[in-house]
Amino acid sequence: MAYIMVDIESDGPIPGDYSMICFGAVLVDERMDKTFYGKCKPISDRFIPEALAVSGFSRAETMTFDDAASVINSFAGWIKTVAKDRPVFISDNNGFDWMFICWYFHHFTGSNPFGHSSQNLGSMYKGLVKDTFQNFKHLRKTAHTHNPVDDARGNAEALLTLKKEYGLKIKL
Repeated sequence: MAYIMVDIESDGPIPGDYSMICFGAVLVDERMDKTFYGKCKPISDRFIPEALAVSGFSRAETMTFDDAASVINSFAGWIKTVAKDRPVFISDNNGFDWMFICWYFHHFTGSNPFGHSSQNLGSMYKGLVKDTFQNFKHLRKTAHTHNPVDDARGNAEALLTLKKEYGLKIKL
C-alpha cells in the first residue's frame, strides 16, 4: 500500500456549495520527496471570507488558479506514478479533507483512486497511546503553516514517528 498524506484548504465547510482552494499531498516514505500541490479556481460563487483567509489567498487570487478539473486529473496522474499498488488516503482531519478530495474526484473524473475509505492520523495515535484525549501534533517536525504541502509533510513525519517509536505496523 502507498500511504498518501493529504491536506486541503477551502473557502467553506462543504464541497459543491463551496470550493477547495488548494491541497497538498505527500507520499509517505523515508524521503518524503514526492509531493503534489494543486491550486483550484473556485467552482462556486459562494465563499466564507474567514474560511478563505486560512489559506492565505484572496478571492481575486483564487480566481486566477487552474481549472479544478485539470488539477484533479493531474493529481490522479500523480497518484498513479507514485503508488505502485493501492493508494491509501490519510490525513489529520479525514472527515474534512476526504470529503473535498472524494467529491472533486467523483465530480470531475467519475471515480476516486483512493476507493471508498480514508484513514485518520489522530485516531491512529489515540489508539496507539490508548488515550482518546491525546494529540499527535507534537510529533510534527515541519511547521503547520496552512500551506497544504507543509501541513501534509508535518503529518507524514508524525506518521513515520508512529511507525518508528510506537511500533505502528504499516507497510511503506
